[in-house]
Amino acid sequence: MEMTSVDSSNVESVGYDEDSSTLQIEFKNGSTYQYFDVPEDVFIGLRDADSVGRYLAARIKGTYRYSRV
Repeated sequence: MEMTSVDSSNVESVGYDEDSSTLQIEFKNGSTYQYFDVPEDVFIGLRDADSVGRYLAARIKGTYRYSRV
């Protein structure tokens, strides 16, 4: 999965797999999470957000199934 660096104090990079609608987030602390059944527009919103952390908290956490990689 191709990862894109983002400007965030907590998130290192984000990536998206269109075939499986899987969002992957790599945090600066070294942990990586995959979120499942995420629409592509949500990934684009996260990638382009002024505050990646705020978008993640508001639109992704608690909404989509996830697994730590």
